[in-house]
Amino acid sequence: MAPLDPTMGPLLIGVILGAAFYGVSVSQMYYYYTRYQRDPWYYKTLVVLVWATDTIHQCLISHTIYWYLITTYGDPTALTKLVNTIIIEVLFQAFTGLFVQSFFAARVWRLSGKKLYLTLPVVSMLIAEFVVAVAYTMIALDLETFADLNKVKALSLMINIFAAAGDVLIAAILCTILQSSKTGFEHSNLLINKLMVFAVNTGLLTSICACTSLITILALPDTFIYITFFFLIGRLYSNSLMATLNSRKSLQDMSPTTGHTTSVSLRDISHSGTTNAPAFATKRPQHDTGIAIRIDTQKESRHDAELDSMQYGSTDKNHAEAV
Repeated sequence: MAPLDPTMGPLLIGVILGAAFYGVSVSQMYYYYTRYQRDPWYYKTLVVLVWATDTIHQCLISHTIYWYLITTYGDPTALTKLVNTIIIEVLFQAFTGLFVQSFFAARVWRLSGKKLYLTLPVVSMLIAEFVVAVAYTMIALDLETFADLNKVKALSLMINIFAAAGDVLIAAILCTILQSSKTGFEHSNLLINKLMVFAVNTGLLTSICACTSLITILALPDTFIYITFFFLIGRLYSNSLMATLNSRKSLQDMSPTTGHTTSVSLRDISHSGTTNAPAFATKRPQHDTGIAIRIDTQKESRHDAELDSMQYGSTDKNHAEAV
């Protein structure tokens, strides 16, 4: 029997890491439903759908490793065969990616002022990734051995390419929109910078994972190391979604509520970085779940007794709030 370290070893590690990240996403989902009970129904439905596809995917990969290491234990020929669950998991991971990336694509649509030339490339990437994943699943289900997977290797590479490209594109567009929305106030700009870092980080891990899976399948084609990273892509998608939804109140709490308050909605920020008149409001809508920058300005007057001419200065305290 050939050593199992380069094959079943990475497969087992991928299942264990996937289970760990699944536990993190479930805890984040519990936190979401306890703290954001007034969120719109479509956000709650999205969370349930992502949890369902993530759960099914974890069950499928768990069955896969159980079948190879327990059910067919002692049968070396079984290690070369394809069990259906290792193929079907690709489809459910594609559903997870479709749901999560659609959420970020909708955010690009809103924040860009519904500009098609910014939204269509993102939508094209996520649709292409899903279609390729469906094609891979349908073709691979008719294959019998791991060696036969070379017939669909091109599709496997395309899945990882589209996943990485889509995440990078979403992060780049969001950062561009946020950069153009800077107001010149120190504290609001500081929060926008944090939002930009957050936008990059939400897609960074999935991009790295997809790229690593792509590299290892090319550099180490006779091992299952690439499967380890591929198993984790869906978990990182679900965790990035939950982290984005759960971070809204913490971003909101970064800014004190004292002083004069003005809300500037990023939805109404033009591509050139200027704001339109409707962007300013003194009251935030109750169910507005988009990103907005609220600038709180508080003026303090100070008297400098050492100055001969009784000069007064003012200091503006500006705060930005993302909601």
